[in-house]
Amino acid sequence: MHWLIAAAVVLATLVLVGCGKSSPKSAVASTTTASKLTGSLTVFAAASLTEAFNDEKAALATAHRELRLTNSFAGTSSLVTQIQQGAPADVFASADEKNMQKLVDAGLVDVPMTFARNKLEIAVAAGNPKHITALADLARSDLRVVLVDPSVPAGTYSQQALGKAGVTVKPKSQELDVRSALAKVTSGEADATIVYVTDVRAAGAQAVGVDIPDADNVVAVYPIAVVKASAHHDAAAAYVDEIVSGTGQRALAGRGFLPPA
Repeated sequence: MHWLIAAAVVLATLVLVGCGKSSPKSAVASTTTASKLTGSLTVFAAASLTEAFNDEKAALATAHRELRLTNSFAGTSSLVTQIQQGAPADVFASADEKNMQKLVDAGLVDVPMTFARNKLEIAVAAGNPKHITALADLARSDLRVVLVDPSVPAGTYSQQALGKAGVTVKPKSQELDVRSALAKVTSGEADATIVYVTDVRAAGAQAVGVDIPDADNVVAVYPIAVVKASAHHDAAAAYVDEIVSGTGQRALAGRGFLPPA
């Protein structure tokens, strides 16, 4: 009987020791990931990510002083072309899956991961002086409407939303990124455009958003990936981890982005 009790004590001790080791392993893994955020990184990101990614840059600059981060923002399709032509990017964050897939098919990026979602909104001047209330209003002859070019994700999404609503718009111009389209409205050159909810929010008092019903709206899915040609692959992968499941999620939520799922 005594030997059975002794064996039970030994077994319990071994179990406790084993359990005690799991926490340090997690801590080591976390520390290892964080330690890779060093050196120089260039991030190519869709224009709609400007504020969120700049917020994350500031947060990482404080937490990881050996990291030198450069953000390059433009229309997603333009960034894809640059990467295809050999531009020195370490990470690519796209505003849609279609453009990211072009780089996947070409073998230029690692496996992408979804990190955020977004929705469309009509952007009008502060005070909504033209009394725009729905997508149907954008077909009015008295309005100057600009849209994002269909080659850019926001432009494709806008066309899909207009199609769902059965609305045909003759735009004054088609811009190559959401910020250029929004600038036409805030400067008074246009009365309305369709951009992301987050873009209208970023404009502050300069613009007002008009909701697009879910039945007509389109959910934008944002994937991110490490560029295979990166000379700083470990740091790039660590940065992607931060965006997908780390401090980047707080930065994105703070700017109005929806979670990845």
